[in-house]
Amino acid sequence: MDNRLALHGGPKTKTTPFGTGKRFGLEEARELLEALEQNTLFYHFGAKVKKFLADFNELYGAARSVAVSSGTAAIHVALGAAGITVGDEVITSPITDQGTLIGILYQNAIPVFADLDPHTYGMDPASIEARITARTKAIVVVHLAGNANDMDPIMAIARKHGLKVIEDCAQSYLTKYKGCYVGTIGDFGCFSTNDFKHISTGDGGIVTVNSEDEATYYAAHAFADKNFRRFGDTVLKDLQHLAPNYRMTELQGAVGIAQLKKLPWICAQRMRYGDRITAGLEGLPGISVHRVLEYAECTYWFYMLRLKMEELACTREQFSQALQEEGIPHSLGYIPAVMYLQPLFQHRQAYPGSQFPFDITGITYAKGLCPVAEEILETALRLPVNEFYADADIEEMIAAVRKVAMHYAGSL
Repeated sequence: MDNRLALHGGPKTKTTPFGTGKRFGLEEARELLEALEQNTLFYHFGAKVKKFLADFNELYGAARSVAVSSGTAAIHVALGAAGITVGDEVITSPITDQGTLIGILYQNAIPVFADLDPHTYGMDPASIEARITARTKAIVVVHLAGNANDMDPIMAIARKHGLKVIEDCAQSYLTKYKGCYVGTIGDFGCFSTNDFKHISTGDGGIVTVNSEDEATYYAAHAFADKNFRRFGDTVLKDLQHLAPNYRMTELQGAVGIAQLKKLPWICAQRMRYGDRITAGLEGLPGISVHRVLEYAECTYWFYMLRLKMEELACTREQFSQALQEEGIPHSLGYIPAVMYLQPLFQHRQAYPGSQFPFDITGITYAKGLCPVAEEILETALRLPVNEFYADADIEEMIAAVRKVAMHYAGSL
């Protein structure tokens, strides 16, 4: 048997295309046609956004939710409804999309970054607690790549210090933690329906409001609609304070209704494939698998393993090149660097020509602030997971990673 890497003239592991499928079909088209036949595409007058939310609430066991224009908007709405304001500090993850941070800064609050677990990529509760000050008002918990954070200790810390918990579930549909869906554990859950998530309405989002206080739901609903109060036949337009326009349209809601019916199958497929990759790579020299808490379920928006460079006679770039030659698409890391090393934070300039709100506290963001998170991005390799893949695609992906890892581990 020829075990040479394809890079060195050996046989390529993956020689057939990955499985593909259609995300949208007649189900979405029918819902869209019905939306158009309403003669309105405004959420308050139409039926589609309302139906989308009702179906989502039933699936999640959520009491109340608000539809918005994006996942970024969802987080901003949750922050607004939570009362986050000028000079407040909000603790969050340094490995995330900028959408997690935009709402914090638009409220003129100050992002504070906690370090991560090295294998689940969830936020480290001890690091969260160490970052709390008198200004801290909320924690935005990022459930990265379909994987749940360890929510019990995070919730205990939040309750101890009187903090709001906002769950960023943009990448984590139907992810479970101790039998509960993430997004129903904190005070708010925030979901994205943009085109790069488990389900798509083009753009869009949902905020679950988990508080039993009805006023909190009203606040979230209004904050997404310029602080207009549109409930039933009553519309109150008295302007009390600033809020954005993040309304979802009936067209998005219509597509969402059809997409939501597919979500359980999508998540089940992704969970099965991601867990199979872990089983196939577990114990392999040079590889640290994408760990899932024993009391959680991951729905794998992607699969991010880490390379143990001390066990491999190669650089990450060399490993990547070899894997690419085996026919396996992948990416290095997730984002180029932790968020606080991005120019916005290094220059402390959310607004051109101003250092507000960073100058309220004089906060700075130095390299080494979250050493585990930095190391994750320096050693991570991200594999795609898709519900339309075939079982053979996953097995060939595993075989290729094993082939490359065994080659470079054996070269030491």
